[in-house]
Amino acid sequence: MDKLERLLNLTAALLDADRPLTADQLRVRIGGYPEARESFRRTFERDKDDLRSLGVPLRVETVPGVDPPIDGYRIDRDEYAGSGLHFEPDELAALNFATNLVHVEGDETGPIKIGAAGGSTTGEQLGRVPFPDALSTLISAAADRQAVSFVYNGEERTVEPWRVSFSRGHWYLHGWDRNRAADRLYRVDRLGSDVRLAGRANEPVGIVADPLELRSWELGDGPATEATVRVDPDQAAYARFLLGDVERGDDGSIIATLQVRNVEAFRSFVLSFLEHAEVIGPPQLRAEFVTWLEAQT
Repeated sequence: MDKLERLLNLTAALLDADRPLTADQLRVRIGGYPEARESFRRTFERDKDDLRSLGVPLRVETVPGVDPPIDGYRIDRDEYAGSGLHFEPDELAALNFATNLVHVEGDETGPIKIGAAGGSTTGEQLGRVPFPDALSTLISAAADRQAVSFVYNGEERTVEPWRVSFSRGHWYLHGWDRNRAADRLYRVDRLGSDVRLAGRANEPVGIVADPLELRSWELGDGPATEATVRVDPDQAAYARFLLGDVERGDDGSIIATLQVRNVEAFRSFVLSFLEHAEVIGPPQLRAEFVTWLEAQT
């Protein structure tokens, strides 16, 4: 979890709190902080300073009903909303330019309220960022350490969200799948039902995957299959460029071991080398690949 994401999660948790939260409670709810207590304390102090420098009205109050007294933290929603934002003309022009270039689908009242958009765009948009209905529930659940339930690939899933991120034009949810007792990555636009809250999360936040750091064949919600691929010497340099440090054969070829969760993307990768790549194993994956190739002819 990077610093910006941690600050956003911290803000969301403090806004959602109905009573002051202690530093330890926030540490559990948000995740992403160092394990060592002294390192956590230093990071948390920096995060508080950063929020205040951004104008966030962070309050320090005594947690009620605790003896000895303990400091807690919260953000008052009314103070956070304020009486309105004021932008200088050049700042407003830049904001309007940005909202015209990248359009966030869904509720557009926010930019209009601050004068960043006038209801129509001028010039060409560079992109549109989708904002599905399920996203706000998933973000809140991740920040508040709540489990959620939904249908995915025709199956009911109960997941403890760790992170919601946008990558390659899609939103992704990474979390702990209780049904499979393992962490999984889901594409939010492929959810087959509404998202429902399912009680408190139990599993501690693990190592969170960043879709930007994953290759296309690693993106999926199924168990990973360890595939071995051989690439001929004349294409080995390009394969090393794509895959990084890989095993080299005596003849100049390379042997790559890949963690495959998306078979279709894996096939596309192998076929990008045409006849210069071969799936060596496992035998079942190789046999399925050969059968698929024969079906295409």
